[in-house]
Amino acid sequence: MTVRLPLIALCAAALALVVTACAGSRPADGVTQEVPELRPGILHGYLPMEPPLASVVFVPPAPAADSARQHLDDAISRQTMALRDTPRWELAARDAHLGFPAVADTFSCALGAPVNEQDTPALYMLLRRTLADIGLATYSAKNAYQRPRPFMRNGAPTCTPDEEETLRRDGSYPSGHTAIGWGWALILAELAPDRAEEILARGRAFGESRLVCNVHWYSDVVAGRMVAAGAVARLHTNTQFLAALSAAKQELQRVRPLGPTPDVDCAGEQQALSLGW
Repeated sequence: MTVRLPLIALCAAALALVVTACAGSRPADGVTQEVPELRPGILHGYLPMEPPLASVVFVPPAPAADSARQHLDDAISRQTMALRDTPRWELAARDAHLGFPAVADTFSCALGAPVNEQDTPALYMLLRRTLADIGLATYSAKNAYQRPRPFMRNGAPTCTPDEEETLRRDGSYPSGHTAIGWGWALILAELAPDRAEEILARGRAFGESRLVCNVHWYSDVVAGRMVAAGAVARLHTNTQFLAALSAAKQELQRVRPLGPTPDVDCAGEQQALSLGW
């Protein structure tokens, strides 16, 4: 079953567990064994939840209402509306859902390898756990700025109408989805440097899907990438993460000759991405 994960729900679940984490409870140390959940289907990351990455310190304030940055955001938002009901819109709708196992295939075409629990269990676990580490890192800035989302301003549809009420209560800046996608891209590019260009391009597009979905501004996406860089840098100080990274690299060397799983439509993905914005 695919878990549909609004990032705000992950944040709430994590905050509920902060007291336990601070009291000394730690996730399992291995690469693939059972790890405690923040909520059903959402695993504890590698990093302790206290102290969190203070993204508000290095992410600049959200654009002021009549600033040049906001005018750029408005212009790009108008452009992306032209992609509604196109293959790019459909891809953006798929990118919106962060639940496993479905989201694991996001980078399969770019990586040129299967990414699933059966073929690449170490990599699968690495992605599942870093989702929390990277996504939660956005909330220091999100909570400080509480920026309204584009659909709240322009009244146009989003590609996830069932999540709009939740998104209204969750600050737009910076983009948590973008942070997760860019963070994963940085990690995967380290694991497969010969595919870095393709992986980073897909990571960029993952964040741009939030523009296409009409749920984030361009400056939200840029700020999300900043948070991802900070979170991934901090992950590299964690021994559990480094062990998991090493295991995933060895695993990929074994399975990459298999190519992406047959049910991944790489040609369709490339066609959708070629539409740009």
